[in-house]
Amino acid sequence: MHYQSMEKSKQNTVSHASIFFDKYSNYELSTMAKVVAILSYITVIGWLVAIVLHGTHKSNYASFHLRQSLGLIVTGALLALIPLIGWLLGVAVCLAWLYALYHVVQGHTQKVPLLGDFYQEHLDFIK
Repeated sequence: MHYQSMEKSKQNTVSHASIFFDKYSNYELSTMAKVVAILSYITVIGWLVAIVLHGTHKSNYASFHLRQSLGLIVTGALLALIPLIGWLLGVAVCLAWLYALYHVVQGHTQKVPLLGDFYQEHLDFIK
C-alpha cells in the first residue's frame, strides 16, 4: 500500500512538471538565438559575427537584441566624440550595456532605459 502511494505522488509530480513546461514552452529560446543575442553585445566584431549568424538563424529574440546592441554601439561612439560631458554620458551607456547584457543572458527582451524604444523604432531594418 505504501508503494502505491509513493507511485501516486510521483505521478502527481510529473503531471505538475508537464503542465509547467507546456504552459511556458512558448517562451523557450533556441540556443542559436541566445548565442546570436549574446554575441551582439560583445564588441563591434561580435556584433558583425552575430548579424552574419542571424542571417541563417532568424529569430525575433535575436533581432531585438541586435537592434539594442547596435543602438548602444552607435550611441557610445557618438558620445565618445564629445569631450567631458560625452565621456561622462559614456559611463551611462556602459551601465546600460551591462543592464542589457544581464537581460540577454537571462533570456529576457528588456529594452534599454531611455533609448530602447528609439532603437527598436529606428533600427527596424534588422529583421
